[in-house]
Amino acid sequence: MNKYKDQIVAVIGFGIEGKDAIKYLLEAGALVTLFDKKEESELDFSDVDKTKIKLVCGENYLNDGIVDFDYIVRSPGVYPYTRELVDAKNSGSLITSAVKIFFDECQGKIIGVTGTKGKGTTSTLIYEILKADGRDVYLSGNIGKPYLELLPKLNENSLVVMEMSSFQLIDMRVSPHISVVLNITEDHMDWHKDREEYLDAKRNIVRFQKQNDFAVINEEYETPKSFATNTIGQVIFFSKQKLEQKYKEELLLRGEHNLENIAAAVATVKCIGISNDKILKTVQSFKGLEHRLELAGEINGVKFYNDSFATGPQPTIAAINSFTEPETIILGGSDKGLDYKELGEVISKKENIKHIILIGETKLKIENSLNIANCKLEIIKLEKTDMTKIVKIAHQITEPGGVVILSPASASFDMFKNYKDRGNQFKEAVVSLKQ
Repeated sequence: MNKYKDQIVAVIGFGIEGKDAIKYLLEAGALVTLFDKKEESELDFSDVDKTKIKLVCGENYLNDGIVDFDYIVRSPGVYPYTRELVDAKNSGSLITSAVKIFFDECQGKIIGVTGTKGKGTTSTLIYEILKADGRDVYLSGNIGKPYLELLPKLNENSLVVMEMSSFQLIDMRVSPHISVVLNITEDHMDWHKDREEYLDAKRNIVRFQKQNDFAVINEEYETPKSFATNTIGQVIFFSKQKLEQKYKEELLLRGEHNLENIAAAVATVKCIGISNDKILKTVQSFKGLEHRLELAGEINGVKFYNDSFATGPQPTIAAINSFTEPETIILGGSDKGLDYKELGEVISKKENIKHIILIGETKLKIENSLNIANCKLEIIKLEKTDMTKIVKIAHQITEPGGVVILSPASASFDMFKNYKDRGNQFKEAVVSLKQ
């Protein structure tokens, strides 16, 4: 039975998941209204029939509230406890999301991956191993296909690998068959009301598991390890220390932190019964993802690495610790309300870091953390400079044999469209400098 047919449905937000939800709901015969804070002219309707939906757009798009809807589908970036959504729920609307609909309708088994960083790399590696074994497997979400468009392709033997953020998990009441929990530190403090809400949202990935489900958990850190008490599923711990040596050798994937992602992927696919040979071959040939310590080029003996996906201190610390060569670090961007104290301490103690370039809104916060840590390095502060100039300066101050790393520890929205735009501009600047 199609529960959305002839139902009056509001979709809030026209991002990847919002668009996916609208296409699914129109196919199901729902009467859809899109709410989005962007103006109609700014929205891309190239693969959605705009004539079949009502539009409420613009900065004041929620001013009149969201009333008289049977269902309200929130996009991940929409906080579920806003006054408008709470009022709508109290008046009888059912609040859902694209990921909730997917969990309700999916015939296959879901492998969900969460953590503060590493979700994309781990999810993709799990997918590649399962694909190499000939499984009917799909990669979905931020780095794969939209969830709902996959539904017609799935059967009971299908496997869907998906990274799951706190934005998606915060109001989930069902958990994946296999839940993978990487290290969890702190992120999105500009969205969550506090750290505990962030952690509690993450716990939903294991909280509703059944006894025949699996919780694959990083045991090296107390926060993810504590999740073992929140599930009745079978708990499998992993760590890079306990990862067999053969999975640490002849790797294309750079960085000590990626050994944790490999350990997570290996433990996960072993739950499904994949052979060691198939796992090893895929792990050793895996190159990683774009914008994650991606080699962007080499000029006069200086290598440039694009780590634009590092939008918080922890992945930047991991990037810094991935090199022994002399380093020039490009830091800074828009502010997510994060604490840079640990980053400052790590940089001040790392002897191979030779130069620091600070850009964007957070440059003063990061500079303050460096000063508190008594960092003696010269700091070059740039205003909202174009990336070509930033890369040129980085090249000039870095000695041959050294590396330049764009690993901002900040979001990108002060100077760029998103982290991909920032990373692409960095790579383009490196190419232009070669010429």
